[in-house]
Amino acid sequence: MQDGETHISGLRRTAVALTILSALGAGLGAEARAVAPRWMERLDRGVVAVPAKDGGVLVSWRLLGVDPANIAFDVYRGDTKLTAKPITAATDFVDPAGGADAAYSVRPVVGGRQQPADRPATVWKDGYLSIPLQRPEGGVTPDGVAYGYAANDASVGDLDGDGRYEIVLKWDPSNSKDNAFPGYTGPVILDAYTLEGKRLWRIDLGRNIRAGAHYTQFLVYDFDGDGRAEVVMRTSDGAIDGQGKAVGDAKADWRGSDGEVAQMDRTGAVTKADGTKVAPLAGRMLRGPEYLTVFDGRTGAALATAPYSPPRNPDTDTPTAEQQTALWGDGYANRSDRFLAGVAYLDGQRPSIVMARGYYARTTLAAWDWRGGKLTQRRLFDSAAPGVPEGFGGQGNHQLSVADVDADGRDEIVYGSMAIDDDGKGLWTAKLFHGDAMHVSDLDPSRPGLEKFGVHESPNKNGGVGAAMLDARTGQVLWTTPADKDVGRGLAMDIDPTHPGAEAWGSNLPELYDVKGQAIPGVQHPRQMNFGVWWDGDLLRELLDRNQISKWDWKTGTATPLLTAQGMSANNGTKATPTLSADILGDWREEVIWRTDDSSALRIYATPYPTSHRLVTLMHDPQYRLGVAWQNVAYNQPPHTSFFLGDGMKTPAKPNIRTR
Repeated sequence: MQDGETHISGLRRTAVALTILSALGAGLGAEARAVAPRWMERLDRGVVAVPAKDGGVLVSWRLLGVDPANIAFDVYRGDTKLTAKPITAATDFVDPAGGADAAYSVRPVVGGRQQPADRPATVWKDGYLSIPLQRPEGGVTPDGVAYGYAANDASVGDLDGDGRYEIVLKWDPSNSKDNAFPGYTGPVILDAYTLEGKRLWRIDLGRNIRAGAHYTQFLVYDFDGDGRAEVVMRTSDGAIDGQGKAVGDAKADWRGSDGEVAQMDRTGAVTKADGTKVAPLAGRMLRGPEYLTVFDGRTGAALATAPYSPPRNPDTDTPTAEQQTALWGDGYANRSDRFLAGVAYLDGQRPSIVMARGYYARTTLAAWDWRGGKLTQRRLFDSAAPGVPEGFGGQGNHQLSVADVDADGRDEIVYGSMAIDDDGKGLWTAKLFHGDAMHVSDLDPSRPGLEKFGVHESPNKNGGVGAAMLDARTGQVLWTTPADKDVGRGLAMDIDPTHPGAEAWGSNLPELYDVKGQAIPGVQHPRQMNFGVWWDGDLLRELLDRNQISKWDWKTGTATPLLTAQGMSANNGTKATPTLSADILGDWREEVIWRTDDSSALRIYATPYPTSHRLVTLMHDPQYRLGVAWQNVAYNQPPHTSFFLGDGMKTPAKPNIRTR
């Protein structure tokens, strides 16, 4: 590896990769090992005003992680002060006389002195903010199939450094593919929009990046600490950045072609018209270079591009099907092109880029740093490398989670049924194999530390386990539920105040379980199991599924709709996930972003319910903020806090952060 160079030629040699593996963690000194404040975003108050549930206008704002404990707030409608004395009990206020044309501002009060207000907020008269979109034009693939575009997953980041989030949106072509299936797709396109609806830039990833849930995991985060977020993703030849410049060879076409191809069988082979079987290569990319590119969040310009790591083959850009099979378990990129991504504070202070490849068999994760205008690889984990213990391959999920599971101030990567320590070494493996959903948080506040709940796809391989609760620090299995087939979806969150901690449930599981694994008698679990959202005024989490938010009634075992977003669509088929759900404005409750049915606009919905609970914005809880960064990855999952957030919770510790 060339020290300090953006271009990392060592990725082309197995020997260099093994050298990296042998030196995992060796470069971190005592200074990096100290528990120090994390650098996080400087946010404004995020004031938002919506019609309140029972009349008037609900105004809410952020309590920041760096605010003094004695901070209070005055609320103004225009120039009129509405608060008789500064508010200390919560970070919201209902103005009974408020109308649709009002504008509100919030002024902090510290030590009896009033501070300046941030930007005022006008009322979202319909309870949501509409952001118009510019839908890309469709096209036609080489085999004559027409495609169009729908708005898909999004992330947020402060792209321009003003303390306010912008939205980065991925456009999904109508012919996007799961890895298991061959065929051409339209290119993946990403746009950046301000909350006022201005499009800042468009990135077109071009013909050499296939479209689908498992291919493009994009990260929006301030990686170099300059106060502005970058956008990072895998690219290839012909990608066009936000300034119209190509990455790599603009004319290259690395897509495979099968000619006349018929049906794929269960082994992944395709039967051609003449009866012969071949690997299904149409539209797939098994050859050609892959890159990791850092884009400027303000302009979309490509700032740096390096050979992508983990690579599909450390020796060549053009591996044969036999080489692919030897490395990953198949020769048609079903396993090698399963990508995951996340952000992790591996040194405890500054964020690193984590790019992952593979989870059904071989598992690889590379950590990168973006510092001072240079992109460098920090380390590489490979489950198949010499010296790596058995059991770290084949354990991955369709998503990952990032959390400080051992409470040392540095993050670990929970990768399905195993975890990687901050030093890049395997921390534990539970050998429960692959699953489609998992949740990491302080799910059981009666136990020290964090827990991990997951559902599993292979009970025939893991001893009949359909779902399991694990100690996130050690991987110890705390309890399991049996199953004889794939448990496809599952949730763990506090929805019932009569049982301490989170409740857990999943598809193909018969019961709703308490946090100790005991079935809750008298009720079946909610049919909703795709997402969760903190929405109303209490501390329980609500059910988010498709275009609806519902409240679980633990007395009757039924879900009552609180909001049905008419004219709005969820994403990703049966996963039915929102464009994004996160605490992006207002107090600690979460907003939900959906796309309109015709993808002409996004709408940000904010809660109309007042609350008496005062919590720091969830975006200043590092684990939650990192969860928002990886929310768009593969099979989207809701973000979780590093502390128990639910009925009977203790006051969380002040986050150990600093802002620019």
